[in-house]
Order: sequence, then structure tokens, then C-alpha cells
Amino acid sequence: MTDLQVVVSAQITMQRRMETIAHNIANLGTTGFRAEGVKFESVLSETGGSVDFASPGDAYISRRTGPVTPTGNPLDVAIDGEGWFALETPEGRVYSRDGRFHINEGGQLLSVNDYAVLDPGGAPITVDPAGGPVTISEGGLITQDGGELGGIGVFLIPEDAQLRRYDNASVVTDDPVGPVMDTTTSALRQGHLEGSNVNPVLEITRMIEVSRAYDSTVSAMNNGDDVLRKAIKDLGAA
Repeated sequence: MTDLQVVVSAQITMQRRMETIAHNIANLGTTGFRAEGVKFESVLSETGGSVDFASPGDAYISRRTGPVTPTGNPLDVAIDGEGWFALETPEGRVYSRDGRFHINEGGQLLSVNDYAVLDPGGAPITVDPAGGPVTISEGGLITQDGGELGGIGVFLIPEDAQLRRYDNASVVTDDPVGPVMDTTTSALRQGHLEGSNVNPVLEITRMIEVSRAYDSTVSAMNNGDDVLRKAIKDLGAA
């Protein structure tokens, strides 16, 4: 029975991995998307300590940067570096690498999902909706018709912070997050967007590996059933 439990444990972990891979591939074209992975550990079984079972797995979000491409849209902004945009949502502040911004009728700078884009101090950003094009510097400074109107905040999330996905391109963290003060760490690129950091070749390779491993566990389970049936048959005859 223990061997069967080990096989089922392995199948559960592989199902989790397959779900994660499928989600990543589905978001290959999502601006600013961060790929998700699963870390697995072995937990000591309660049947004597001689068998290891795989845990269901802990999800983590990759911080690897994605490709940056020009768009020509002055309200498209990419981050060159490790920083994140801060957005104010109905559930609180979240952080995103998706720089598809727009201006509403009231002049407020909003994300693609209509969340307020925040400045370094955590306040919403407002421009003149009829004031003409805006210019955004590498440091985030916004100017319009020659006047300075504030700046887009770029924030650093600690490397050891645990990230939780809010939507496809936004994350939430409980660790303190501070604004970037040095453009050599994270600079803005107006008229550009960062794509998904999903590596399609790597994900497809992983999918093939998981599929083969799953087939192996099914084969092992069937072999175990055959051995059990033979043992019952032989013992019954004896």
C-alpha cells in the first residue's frame, strides 16, 4: 500500500506542475506577465520513515525580465531593471510590470485594468487630459507642455519577498516595498512595453518531461497491481 501512496503522491505533484506549465503557455502574449513555477519537497512518511512522499508543491513567481519592444505609444512604459509599477486597486496596492497606461477624462493616469498608477509617494498621478502629449523621463518624471507634473513611481520588492498573483500581470507582497531612487537600478523607457518572461521552448520541454514521467508512474502502478494479483492468486492456490 505504501508503494501505491508514493505513486499517487508523484502523480499529484506532476498534475500541479502540468497546470502551472499550461498557465504559463497560455500567457505567452500577456504584457508584463511573470511565469510561475512550483517547488517540491519530500516529506517523511508516517509509515516508518523509509519512504519519501512529494509535497503538493509551493508556487513561486519568476522575477526574470521579459523582452522589451518599442510601440511608439507615449503612454506605453517599460521598466529597464528590477523595479515594479505600483497600482491602487479596490483590494489595496499591487505591483505590476505591465506599462500599458492611459488617461481618463479626469486626467488620471490608469493601468490597462483602470487601476490608478501611483507616484513615488504612493499618490495617484493626474495630468491635463487636453494638455497635449506627455513626456516620461528615465527617472519617471512626467512633463506636459513644458511643465513638470510629478512622476511615475518605480518600486523595488525585496528578493526574499513572497509574491502572490493578483491578476495575470500584477502581484501582491506583504513585505515592505520602497521606491527606486537610482535610475541605474531601474529606468523607464517611454514608448516601449515588456512582454511575458515565459520561455516557450523551456515550458514545452517541461511539459514533455512531466507527461513522460506521468506515464512512468501509471506503468509502475499497473506493474504493482499485476504483482499483487499474482501474489493473491499464488497464495490462494497454496
